[in-house]
Amino acid sequence: MNLSSRLIQRMLSLPSPLTRDLVIERDLRVPMRDGAVLLADRWAPRSGGDGLPTALVRIPYGRVGMGAAQMVRPLAERGYQVLVQSTRGTFGSGGAFDPMRCEREDGLDTLDWVIEQPWFGESMVLFGGSYLGFVQWAVAGRLPAQVKAMIPYVSESALTLEFLRRDGFSLETTFNWGIMVANQERRWAMPRQLLEARGVRRALHTLPLNRADIAAMGRHSDYFQDCLAHDADSPYWAVLDHSQRVAELTVPVSSVGGWYDIFLPGQLRDHRTLQAAGRQSRLTVGPWSHISLNAGATAVGEALDFGLAHARDEKPSDRAPVRLFVMGEDAWRDFPSWPPPGYAPRRFHLHPAGALAADVPGESAPDGYRYDPADPTPAVGGVRMAIGVKAGRVDNTELEARPDVLTYTTATLEQDVEVIGEVGAEIWFRSSLPYADVFVRLCDVDDKGRSSNVCDGLTGLTGADETSCATVRLWPTAYRFKRGHRIRLQVSSGAFPRYNRNPGTGEPRATAATLHAADQWVFHDPAHPSAVILPVRQAN
Repeated sequence: MNLSSRLIQRMLSLPSPLTRDLVIERDLRVPMRDGAVLLADRWAPRSGGDGLPTALVRIPYGRVGMGAAQMVRPLAERGYQVLVQSTRGTFGSGGAFDPMRCEREDGLDTLDWVIEQPWFGESMVLFGGSYLGFVQWAVAGRLPAQVKAMIPYVSESALTLEFLRRDGFSLETTFNWGIMVANQERRWAMPRQLLEARGVRRALHTLPLNRADIAAMGRHSDYFQDCLAHDADSPYWAVLDHSQRVAELTVPVSSVGGWYDIFLPGQLRDHRTLQAAGRQSRLTVGPWSHISLNAGATAVGEALDFGLAHARDEKPSDRAPVRLFVMGEDAWRDFPSWPPPGYAPRRFHLHPAGALAADVPGESAPDGYRYDPADPTPAVGGVRMAIGVKAGRVDNTELEARPDVLTYTTATLEQDVEVIGEVGAEIWFRSSLPYADVFVRLCDVDDKGRSSNVCDGLTGLTGADETSCATVRLWPTAYRFKRGHRIRLQVSSGAFPRYNRNPGTGEPRATAATLHAADQWVFHDPAHPSAVILPVRQAN
């Protein structure tokens, strides 16, 4: 155990623990209102554990193994006792696993149970990332007074709904997660996931999509089938949308996210809601993707500073409400709010001959390309969650050499351009088919000509065979384009398999089996001033 403790300490760059001598009580039985019993393990110092602040971690991925230990052990060694509970229907807990749909009731019942235990002291902190952060938001508005703080990371209050947009279905994440949880209780599940990752990626090409899970594992994933059957605005998902509860939260929140995290837009929305409601909330966003050791390490640090201080009725370390890693500058900076003040929207217009500039373009013919869903424009880096796939900033040279990707680039910058906030684009577009997607990516071209992605987004169009303005919301960012670099915008019609390929037929995404290639046009003239809108720091 000491070896594991020391390894985790080194991995997470943590200070020395108060103790490495822990005791673990296994399989505590936590009753739910409907008669189901969920299992939990309690980690505590062997001496003096009773009465310490309790960190509650509710997890669907199992209570043992390195993944759980690197969250639980650092807290139990440094001032907490930790209760880690398997959510309904997972790893010995009763009931059926119905992802995200039972977490409010089960979470509230668990809180009631914890505060009645003889080892419980006077305070509790909720902790965890991704699904483990969502279960914290699920109980907002009904927290007992003993809960003193929440620390959700790479997570948000309406988990997965961004993925299920009718105009931008996130295929890769929904499919991979559905396959993962369907197989996670097999023997040697993690090594098998690594060995089978290539086959899972191949299965994403299956048509129709409602057979892709069978291609990957020989049976259906209920979660993936639900994602195919119900768009984000379907009443089916209303039970897992807790965004309306965020303003009701009264406990302090410290959230940690990443610029390339799948949940970033929702996480920033939650922080803004707390901000507007006058709640105590602090936010940290680093240059990370969803599966990031650094995001987890930062969150553990927040639990040991922010969380423990509030649990003890003390003041946490003094810092600004918002701390952002500004990429390009590669430095941490503090701000009073999100989005930060002092950044104004600035339009960079598309011009003929692949130019990008502040002035409105003159009369010019549109640029064209052919999109073929049988050879879809690939997803390269960026916002990804898949085993064996690189996320975050990558070299886009090969992608930009494809004939189905247009690029528009500024002249060499004479001074730094700092962009922090929400990024959007307005692309005047027409297709030869009524159904098409518009994918837009912002890139930084360095002084050697290497193009690296900063942020991106996709929107789907109906009536695309008539010229219209596609409004694309890109991921938020904090980035400094350095003097001597250039700003580049890519425009294409896909990023597969991050997003499902648009077949061009208008068929339901679950059953579409026919693929039609399309000719696409991007306009840039006085009547159709396509542009990317960047929040640029104003001169002092």
